[in-house]
Amino acid sequence: MTLRKSIDKALEWVLVFLLSFLVIDVLWQVASRYIMKSPSSYTDELAGYLLIWVGLLGAAYVAGKREHLAIDLLIQKSSPKRKFRLEMIISAVIIIFAVTVLIIGGSWLVYTRFYLAVKSSALGMPLGIVYLVLPISGILIAYFDIDNMNNMVKANRKN
Repeated sequence: MTLRKSIDKALEWVLVFLLSFLVIDVLWQVASRYIMKSPSSYTDELAGYLLIWVGLLGAAYVAGKREHLAIDLLIQKSSPKRKFRLEMIISAVIIIFAVTVLIIGGSWLVYTRFYLAVKSSALGMPLGIVYLVLPISGILIAYFDIDNMNNMVKANRKN
């Protein structure tokens, strides 16, 4: 199994676990509020944090599968040579975004939250843990797009 397939499989399992945990958390919130008439204090905050993790890791997953939302009208109407160039430019822009915003910016956010010892109000956990998903998803997105670019170059050489 290649590194790419191993990462995809691990990411799938992490997403399944996080989404399952999110569903259980929300069900507990609903049950505690409407059935037991005593809403749980931490479930709302936990659901928000889990949604952040599922959203960002899910974005990395679909970016790796090249199934993200895209307006590809220009690519569809292009010649194979121009299509290759456009896809390389798009991948390069995605990598620049992932590195600058998600990895560098996200790492700075994580560092400052840990350094300032900022904790969440209901759970009391360090917010750096919540924001750790930013550099993780950035690394995954950058890796996937670098791998995609490498595969495009190899396919282009065969043609």
